[in-house]
Amino acid sequence: MYGITSEEINKIFFPFINPNNIRLSKLQNLYKIDIKVLSLQSHKFMMTVIKKLNDLDTTLSKLSRKKILSLVPTMGSLHKGHISLIKSALKYSDEVWVSIFVNPTQFNDINDYKKYPVNSKEDINIIKSIDQNINIFIPGIDDIYGKKIIRDKFNFDGIDKILEGIKRPGHFEGVATIVKKLFEIFNPNFVFFGEKDFQQTMVIQKIIDGYFEDIKMIICPTIRAENGLALSSRNSLLSKKAKKNISIIYDSLLFAKQNFYKFSAKELKKIIKSNIEKNQGFLLEYFELRCSKTLKICNQGNKQNSSCRAFICVIADGVRLIDNLLIHNEN
Repeated sequence: MYGITSEEINKIFFPFINPNNIRLSKLQNLYKIDIKVLSLQSHKFMMTVIKKLNDLDTTLSKLSRKKILSLVPTMGSLHKGHISLIKSALKYSDEVWVSIFVNPTQFNDINDYKKYPVNSKEDINIIKSIDQNINIFIPGIDDIYGKKIIRDKFNFDGIDKILEGIKRPGHFEGVATIVKKLFEIFNPNFVFFGEKDFQQTMVIQKIIDGYFEDIKMIICPTIRAENGLALSSRNSLLSKKAKKNISIIYDSLLFAKQNFYKFSAKELKKIIKSNIEKNQGFLLEYFELRCSKTLKICNQGNKQNSSCRAFICVIADGVRLIDNLLIHNEN
């Protein structure tokens, strides 16, 4: 069905999309449509790299709203995880934009912000290698925040106060601040985020529910290295010594999944902590079992916990790494 238009795609797909659980194969089987083709034969222009908000506004104002626009927000230092997000966006869209902006308001430690890996030239080359029709927005701080770099205030019903929120107070308000600004700028149909930052996706969904009801979020699976390590821009900061034993993070999540009914959450944490901290320079910051739908603590004896996810944070030679895994799902 090569003649299908983006407007028809809107009418067909939007009513059936669950923003928390998209499966392209189901849509393809249901409608017998090769989603990759959409109306992309009309998409002739080459990559655009824009660094000024005024220039972006001018470009977006010329875009037909009949086109499906997808946004992939990133902080750069792109890896295979980001690439999978971008490739997923291409399957849904007439127009794909990738934003690259290291957002200062989501950092609690100024030194952490300063040492965050930045290589815009390499990022552009990576995106160009995927598809030359992808567009890139690389704003400066003034374009996003003006003269005052401050976090907006939000109410996330407490989900920002647990897990990452304990050690990083204000982090999710910083994330929400930049995400809300980007959504206002682009007004996308779809936005793409990774499952690795699962707590973040729940915060972003609350932003969407509260301000942008027409935006659909697609959560893409975590991309892992051969040793199971979830890909992250921070992985480049790991020492050679830490890399040798870093598989213990994913191994711990698998252990929790395999022994969900054998041990209590408290026992699982004790075992996992012991195994992790046998490695010199490794420290378990947290390990918790929480409901995938609410982020409330999972009680393994409670049948109402239909979906339980393990969340873990490990500090390896000073590098803080997070991961999560769905370990029990009755649905």
